[in-house]
Parts: sequence; C-alpha cells; structure tokens
Amino acid sequence: MSDTGTAFLLLLAHVQVQIALCHFFFNIFGIVLWYPIPFMRLPIRLARGLGNKTAKYRWFAIIYLILVFLVFPLTVFGLSMAGWKVLVGIGVPFVALIIFVIVINVMQSRCRRFLPKFLRTWDFLPRPLHSMAPWDSIITSASSFCCKHCCCWCKCCKCCKKKEEEEAIETSRKPSLEMYDNPAMSKDEDTKEATKGTRF
Repeated sequence: MSDTGTAFLLLLAHVQVQIALCHFFFNIFGIVLWYPIPFMRLPIRLARGLGNKTAKYRWFAIIYLILVFLVFPLTVFGLSMAGWKVLVGIGVPFVALIIFVIVINVMQSRCRRFLPKFLRTWDFLPRPLHSMAPWDSIITSASSFCCKHCCCWCKCCKCCKKKEEEEAIETSRKPSLEMYDNPAMSKDEDTKEATKGTRF
C-alpha cells in the first residue's frame, strides 16, 4: 500500500514538473517569437485595442471571455467530434474569412488607395456588422431590468452613476457652513425667516 502511495505521489510530482516546464517554455518561446522585433509585437497592439474597446463598452469584456474561452472551444470540439471533413469544411472558410477581414482592415488603415471604392470602408455592410453602437444600445436596454432591481448595490451601471451624479449636484447646491460662520447665528436667521413666513 505504501509503495502504491509513493508511486502515486511520484507520478503527481512528475506531472507537475511537466506542466511547469510546459508553462515555462510557452512563455519563453512567446517572448522570443513576439518581443525582439518591434513590428512583431502584435499581442501588445491587440491588448491595447481590447483595452480601448472595453473602456468604451463595459460589456465587451464579458462577451469576449464567453465567446473566446467557452463558445469557440466548444464549437471546435463539436466539429471535431463530427469528423475531420466537417471540421475542415466549416473551419477553412471561417479562417479564410477572418484572414480576409484582417487584410482588408490593415489595407484600409495604411494603403486604402489600392482597394476598390466599396472596400475602403465597411459602410456597405449592415451597421451591427461594423459598429458596436447598435449592440451597446441593445445590451444596455436589455440590462435595464437588472439596473433597476438588482445591481445598484454594486454601483456599476449607468443609471446608478447618474443617480450618484444627481445626488452630488443636489448636495453641492445646498448652502454649507464655512469655518468662520457661527452656527447659532445661522439658526437665528432660519427662525426669523420662518416667523416672517408665518406672519404673511
């Protein structure tokens, strides 16, 4: 029994060493591949773009995580379970479309004169396919119920921020005592104004 436990612990230690080495070499090869040449630092630009998009649309980070780390892997796994013909038949056109969109985007930003007129912008497509604004309006309107009932405690929604701003404006309008004011005098003035109002 003790030999079995020792063997199991050695196996776990061996697996842990393998995982640690995989992470180590993954990071090393990533640095060697992307960092030394300046124009190859594509992950930094992608991270900056994702950060800017998330700063503008708060819901984008959650949708990105769900799509990239849940929906996309499950889709690829399901297609692979259906057979390699199905995976290639659906995966190759999808990858080709992504490469085409990336190439057109790069050409639109750097050498758009070489593109046909209709490809110089994405305006010929429906607006939800080239702008996040329609999706933002849909998602914010769909989350209005949550904003009214359950999420104001976390102070993350636009309605909560609007309420906080309105409360801050109201409190700033109220007269406050300065350090040289006498609180007793201000109370006397308040009582005088109240008695004047009762006389009329």
